[in-house]
Amino acid sequence: MATKGSAILYQPSAPVPFPRAWAWQRLLQARLLDDPGGPEAVLLLQHPPCYTLGRGASLAHLRFDPASPPLPLHRIDRGGEVTHHAPGQLVLYPVLDLQRHGADLHLYLRGLEQVVLDLLAELGLPGERRQGLTGVWLEGRKVAALGVGARRWISQHGLALNVDCDLKGFGAIAPCGLDLPVGRLVDWRPGLGCAALAPRLLAHLAARFGLELRPAAERLEDGEDPEAAGG
Repeated sequence: MATKGSAILYQPSAPVPFPRAWAWQRLLQARLLDDPGGPEAVLLLQHPPCYTLGRGASLAHLRFDPASPPLPLHRIDRGGEVTHHAPGQLVLYPVLDLQRHGADLHLYLRGLEQVVLDLLAELGLPGERRQGLTGVWLEGRKVAALGVGARRWISQHGLALNVDCDLKGFGAIAPCGLDLPVGRLVDWRPGLGCAALAPRLLAHLAARFGLELRPAAERLEDGEDPEAAGG
């Protein structure tokens, strides 16, 4: 576990359109690149319904015409294949200096998986990894998808945990390029919602990565839409 370091927490109350959240990550990443000794940052939020494709993701995993998607479709600079976001899914974007956390992307992914596994264990749920795959499963259903990117060891993107979201949108894709079922935690723990689970997820992230989270004293500006800039 890393020595405790300060990390600024941004936790918007309303769902954030994906391009805006992506622009925020790039802004926070640029700040840390400009000031390598500065605080890290964590975004915890939800998105309106959309799909995202990793940088090398195959369009073959879409069950719709990408020229006419049923929901906004974004190709972004993370690893992994296609996934779906919707309200009721907690999306965690740590903007960390990975040189402070082992300087190993695979180690970082395993750490993010462990954050979810620790949370599930707290809920009395038997989460598990699958050999050779990224993510977290619960009784054969994938409940958390992960995909990350980094620029000069400063991370972007992160994990999406299905809490009580509508799963219908996953039917239009092969999630993460796999023809495997997805699940949501409310089906194992009725009544569970994002508001109750968010502080526990943050607590496990802070413990796993040695972070001291402090609420942001400022609001992030919308910034430039990275898709409009051709990113």
